[in-house]
Amino acid sequence: MLNREDTYRHLGMRKKLVAELRAKGIQDEKVLGAIGKIPRHLFIEESQFTAFVEKAYSDIAFPIGNDQTISHPFTVAFQTQMLEVNRGDVVLEIGTGCGYQTAVLYEIGAKIFSIERIRALHDRSKTLLSKLGYRARFFHGDGYKGLPLHAPFDKIVVTAGAPLVPKDLLQQLKINGKLIIPIGEGKTQIMNLFIRKNETQFSRQELGSFRFVPMLINKA
Repeated sequence: MLNREDTYRHLGMRKKLVAELRAKGIQDEKVLGAIGKIPRHLFIEESQFTAFVEKAYSDIAFPIGNDQTISHPFTVAFQTQMLEVNRGDVVLEIGTGCGYQTAVLYEIGAKIFSIERIRALHDRSKTLLSKLGYRARFFHGDGYKGLPLHAPFDKIVVTAGAPLVPKDLLQQLKINGKLIIPIGEGKTQIMNLFIRKNETQFSRQELGSFRFVPMLINKA
């Protein structure tokens, strides 16, 4: 096991990352504060640690195993900022991945339900987040279906590219609730923000191009 510590050097690297994200347009101080606290280098998968530890606080994605990646810090910050997460909000996260987005939501004060379709990532992130003191309710399953037994949610964030908008997720939003989701089947997707206006109507806003791994149906 590699020796993983969180040092003053890492804190300095996080401060530089926060400054970079602010320069790129992230203005929500709650989001920036969360990014500044979370030891992103500890979310690197063991076999990738040596290769990527020096790049942990660069605004880049890197592999976390199982053909998945940890998103760019800007992408994590952007999705969270657009959701306008408040302390006490009940948030559904589709795609736990390595758990970094989960940690950001926790630092802001959200009550998190997180679902991951890949068992190995589900198990790994659940263990890691617990060790780091980040609490959430974790589920292994199909993100397209959401978690109807725990709905409705104030906010839903999807961290993988979807070919279409899962209707189940829209129906699991509270009135005035928000869903942010990258949509598209190519190398890049268009970030979409949905707001539930009433039982049957939703507003939709496109927020630019991003790159995500594809969202797949769990077959386990």
